Amino acid sequence: MSFKINDTVTWVGKIDWELKKFHGDEYSTHKGSSYNSYLIKDEKTVLMDTVWGPFTNEFITNLKKEVDIHKIDYIVMNHSEVDHSGALVELMKEIPNTPIYCTKAGVRILKGYYHQDWNFVEVKTGDTLDLGTHKLTFIEAAMLHWPDTMFTYLSEENILFSNDGFGQHYASEFMYNDKVDQSELYQEALKYYANILTPFSKQVLKKIEEILSLNLQIDMICPSHGIIWRDNPIQIVNKYLQWANEYAENQITIVYDSMWDSTRRMAECIAEGITSNNKDVTVKIVNSAKSDKNDTIVEIFRSKTVLIGSSTINNGILSSTASIIEMIKGFKFKGKKGAGFGSYGWSGESVKIITEELEKSGIKTINAGIKELWNPDEDALNRCREFGKSIVEEL
Repeated sequence: MSFKINDTVTWVGKIDWELKKFHGDEYSTHKGSSYNSYLIKDEKTVLMDTVWGPFTNEFITNLKKEVDIHKIDYIVMNHSEVDHSGALVELMKEIPNTPIYCTKAGVRILKGYYHQDWNFVEVKTGDTLDLGTHKLTFIEAAMLHWPDTMFTYLSEENILFSNDGFGQHYASEFMYNDKVDQSELYQEALKYYANILTPFSKQVLKKIEEILSLNLQIDMICPSHGIIWRDNPIQIVNKYLQWANEYAENQITIVYDSMWDSTRRMAECIAEGITSNNKDVTVKIVNSAKSDKNDTIVEIFRSKTVLIGSSTINNGILSSTASIIEMIKGFKFKGKKGAGFGSYGWSGESVKIITEELEKSGIKTINAGIKELWNPDEDALNRCREFGKSIVEEL
């Protein structure tokens, strides 16, 4: 499959309808994904990125229908991760001397993955490549989301090839932002940002400001996953500016795991207390053992406050709760508050552990949390409701 974006650029990637997990098992892809590769034809011909390795043969076969691959003058690798570079090994067997344009870090990573000394050309921000009528301008974008990442701008067509930036794991036969369900699109774009780019929000803000300062006319943004932004493409740039700037909606998320429902009952009564004190705040209750972890991170990303609950087990906390806290640590959320809660039978360390771990994660703890012994009675549940009311005061 391929389709013409315009007379100069053709999409030659792969839509992966069946993808359910990404980055190993770290990222859930409920809507599949795509690996977007682009062919640019001018006096010179450029291949922009490739596809994931399992689709190599299909990719090369389809590419040959669009161009004599021996007439590809340059390959541009905006990012070296295997979902973008996986087809390189077989492709380079056929066109071994074709120059590969990438950042200095890109050379190092591609050599690390494939152990090949290809014809690398290192580029940095501001470097250009003349194609004839058009010109490519390279913009380094380190840590969006790998050290080697860069964007490439195509003059005349005013297209920004942004690789993982502004992408989504979202499979669609329509391929353009104005052709797909808008709520689905933004849900997947937000999930992508929350779960992949959040740790690098400082760099996101800096890079977007840098790109905007170049005063480039951007008529289209072509990422390497998901749909292409052609209708008001700057809308996703503006969303990234919001998401990168300590984003939070008027929401509190309660994440818990429970052995015999005692901590669950606490979570529900804490939620009752919150809503009784502020009916405008959105409250989400998530069982970390039964919910998709990436969807849980989205809810935390949206929240001003996150409450984490766990029963005490073996002087510690339940594994699903520990996993979510470990993810929170890695995402380095800014500007969020939190607290712990949980039930216990005899030792009761869970709330203290949760509080300490939240503080290590950069979450400002509101208080020392609340714990209740065994199966909470009505007095205990009322204390949970009061705890919920007190949380609202900190919003």
